Amino acid sequence: MAAAARCVRLLLRPRRYPLLSCPLRTSPRLLCIATQQKSTGQNLEDDLSQSQNKSKAEPRSAEKIFIEEKAKLEEQLKEMTDKYKRALADTENLRQRSQKLVEEAKLYGIQSFCKDLLEVADILEKATESVPKEELKDENPHLKNLYDGLVMTEIQIQKVFKKHGLLKLNPVGAKFDPYEHEALFHAPVEGKEPGSIALVSKVGYKLHGRTLRPALVGVVKES
Repeated sequence: MAAAARCVRLLLRPRRYPLLSCPLRTSPRLLCIATQQKSTGQNLEDDLSQSQNKSKAEPRSAEKIFIEEKAKLEEQLKEMTDKYKRALADTENLRQRSQKLVEEAKLYGIQSFCKDLLEVADILEKATESVPKEELKDENPHLKNLYDGLVMTEIQIQKVFKKHGLLKLNPVGAKFDPYEHEALFHAPVEGKEPGSIALVSKVGYKLHGRTLRPALVGVVKES
């Protein structure tokens, strides 16, 4: 009985274990969790760094795109302005040409009509020249009255011509001008300057400064 009681007391006595009596074991699960946390923290830092770099790069990229778009729009504006100026110049030239054509049509629209009337003026001139001056006497009143009527008609028709810009060309003694005169012959004439007009076979006419019919002339040449 005494032995049994001693065994019970030994079992009930608290045991003290030294702190370093057994080695501390590391749990694999704890190591995995710690590694994951460390990896996650590193990834967060990398993501944050990449986000900062991206945020810095995005403004630069946007600024570059803006500059390129600005240059492109400026080039388009320059091109459109140039086209607009050219169109204005072409329109102004067309307007001026059209206005000139209208004015010329007003001035020279009667050109064909004037040419037909020139034949009438030539006939009147020939008629007055064909009347002998010695026959124009009071003893021959009919011929005198007819002659005076022809002269008055010729004077009046020349007034009408002048009113509408049609002028007579009778260039005796003037310098020969190929734009206003047509040479029928060349002959030496004493006392006349070579190149001048010695004879007018048929008078010419100009309509508003433009030669409507050149005068038919004889030109003096050197002997």
